[in-house]
Amino acid sequence: MATGQLTPSEYIGHHLSFNAKSVGEGDFWVLHMDTLVMSILLGVVVFGLLWWVVRGATSGVPTKRQAFVELLIEFIDNQVKSIFHGDRHAFVAPLALTVFVWVLVMNAMDFLPIDIMAIIYGWLGLHEWRSVPTSDINATFALALSVWLLMIFFSIKVKGLGGWIHELFCSPFGANPLVWPANFAFNLIEYISKPLSHSLRLFGNMYAGEIIFLLLGMWAATGLAGTFFGALLGAGWAIFHILIVCLQAFIFMMLTVVYISMAHESH
Repeated sequence: MATGQLTPSEYIGHHLSFNAKSVGEGDFWVLHMDTLVMSILLGVVVFGLLWWVVRGATSGVPTKRQAFVELLIEFIDNQVKSIFHGDRHAFVAPLALTVFVWVLVMNAMDFLPIDIMAIIYGWLGLHEWRSVPTSDINATFALALSVWLLMIFFSIKVKGLGGWIHELFCSPFGANPLVWPANFAFNLIEYISKPLSHSLRLFGNMYAGEIIFLLLGMWAATGLAGTFFGALLGAGWAIFHILIVCLQAFIFMMLTVVYISMAHESH
């Protein structure tokens, strides 16, 4: 959709509209089909490629694909080893690899040219479709909430239900019944803040990056000078955004490992 046919607010609003489908009566339960489809599709493609490379791995001279995947796995494994001191290969290291790769490819969809992709989606009859799942707060919060539930699961598994409840009420200020309310309030705030900060950090960075690309796109449509400077700044922002895309995936993965590691430890 051409920028010149829309006001700036309409242009941004169009590109930030989700392909939403209501479930049942009213608008309370709404599925963002673009977020769901893109997340599943990217997961199937990227992990299918990893499975294909690993399935064909040999002990001899590795191919470039195998060497790249081995470097990726070794990098993630080293990061997990520095934080988690249990049997990391049983669950935590594969979880970290899954989180990093999946979030990275979802973030990387931000590099697709917005207006060109809008035209392609229009040919498919998708007039409202967002390519970046991590710019949807629902996706990032779902990921963070999954990690949060795993953290609680492992905390109960390692310490037992009684030990977990005891930790809620008796740390960090001691086991005196007078400080139980303060301990519980302190731990409750900690439990609530973890999925909020985990999700909002990723969402905020990817949403802001999308907005900047849209603003540069509008500038590029203002004339010859706008086209030149919009393209120049857009290229510069895209290069800088590579760092943001990779860094946010890395941070999300590291926080996941930290939270799971904390669940295995006592205060």
